[in-house]
Amino acid sequence: MRVLFAAAECAPMVKVGGMGDVVGSLPPALAGLGHDVRLIMPGYGRLWSKLEIPAEPIWRAHTMGTDFAVYETRHPQNGLPLYLIGHPVFDPERIYGGEDEDWRFTFFASATAEFAWHVWKPEVLHCHDWHTGMIPVWMHQDPEISTVFTIHNLKYVGPWRWKLDRMAWIPWYMQGDNTMAAALLYADRINAVSPTYAEEIRTAEYGENLDGLLNFVSGKLRGILNGIDQNDWNPVSDPSLPANFSADDLAGKAVCKRALQERMGLTVNPDTYLMGLVSRLVDQKGVDLLLQVADRVLAYSDSQFVVLGTGDRNIESGLWQMAARHPGRFSVFLTYDDALSRLIYAGSDAFLMPSRFEPCGISQLLAMRYGSIPVVRRVGGLVDTVPPHDPAHHSGTGFCFDRYDPLDFYTSIVRSWEAFRHRDSWRELQNRAMGADHSWSRSARDYDQMYREVRGVKEPTPDAFAVEQFSRGQDADPSRSGALDPDQAPIQTKGQTKAEVEATLSRLNPLSLLRRRGNG
Repeated sequence: MRVLFAAAECAPMVKVGGMGDVVGSLPPALAGLGHDVRLIMPGYGRLWSKLEIPAEPIWRAHTMGTDFAVYETRHPQNGLPLYLIGHPVFDPERIYGGEDEDWRFTFFASATAEFAWHVWKPEVLHCHDWHTGMIPVWMHQDPEISTVFTIHNLKYVGPWRWKLDRMAWIPWYMQGDNTMAAALLYADRINAVSPTYAEEIRTAEYGENLDGLLNFVSGKLRGILNGIDQNDWNPVSDPSLPANFSADDLAGKAVCKRALQERMGLTVNPDTYLMGLVSRLVDQKGVDLLLQVADRVLAYSDSQFVVLGTGDRNIESGLWQMAARHPGRFSVFLTYDDALSRLIYAGSDAFLMPSRFEPCGISQLLAMRYGSIPVVRRVGGLVDTVPPHDPAHHSGTGFCFDRYDPLDFYTSIVRSWEAFRHRDSWRELQNRAMGADHSWSRSARDYDQMYREVRGVKEPTPDAFAVEQFSRGQDADPSRSGALDPDQAPIQTKGQTKAEVEATLSRLNPLSLLRRRGNG
């Protein structure tokens, strides 16, 4: 079957979030099942120094009032055909952001549609997030091309209808207030990146005001769990580590821990409980919970923290202040560094993911692969991938908490710290985590089934009146109301003020928490 992946990211060349990992790792797994899989993405300026790209394009065309070119190259790791949309709007080093973001990704979607119609016609066009959301709309009445739309993060919905009308050709039949809503309505199949997230987004709490539409189209919604490339992410052979190791021989992990402590300016001590966090520093990832509990954890335990990432300035500032208060015990690098992230996975004892919501999550899978035990909130894909540690029954691979609440997060950290002190049980826990199969093989079979199910199938045009019943309407468009970007809003904690949280935590030490909550 001919399958074309269209996305704004593709690892390892362009990776901002989990989408890049999926688009870089899933296609070769599908190719292994016999599909002819190819990829198309914007021709970002940085790619010309990373890939061997011919000087001459394979095709030139015109859309949205401007010319563009398509260049053909190969993915540097798996060798699959990779098409790049060439246009000056993609020349800057940035991937996201900028005043022209809506135009440049709508343009990318339009150029991809033209390419699929005129150059290489796929049987299934697999689109990823709002950046490609208009493609299912334009392909809706093409009987030869079916569309699959993957939701990696429902929070970002793309430009609204009034803006789309001014940028591109909008078919007369299109319903939906924004790009994401239109994609949900017109894609022939929709999938979220974990089964739990597929259920959560149909509720008001996680649906980002699209829960009505998602329930309306639930018959074509699937949940398929992400995987990881277990060859690329392998502690036995990872060349970036100072020492390699396996579940059977963890001696190299101790070497990595010492190297991490030295690199991050922490006190070197093999017995200290070291927790890592590698993440975009945004509201979604729950870093505000860490800022509220770290002082208390450090006061009552011999723990250390390392944080790697960039994002919201308020969060970055809070992390810098935390590191200044606790030199040698709390370290933060505000950057993206792939080699350092691998060292954190390999050298840390535990890995923190206290997310507000998590469509799937890749970091917890990588952490387990490297023997770092995840401490996670039970939400989204974290529910599907991290069963809670149960030492009595020798099961589970991590520590979990339910409410988005600093006290619950603190309790989970304390439970993990106490478990770390029981070395034989901890070693058994590491073995279970490292032995879990999170490869793409099973997920690829699920995608294969969905492709076969959807090939040659076109969903009927949504009824405008029915759509309106589930739609928020144009008056909800934040770009018209001047509402703040959620990522720029002040950090808030549900239910309690920071002073109330600190007052509660000040009365509790780790051992008293264990007596109150149990030590399972």
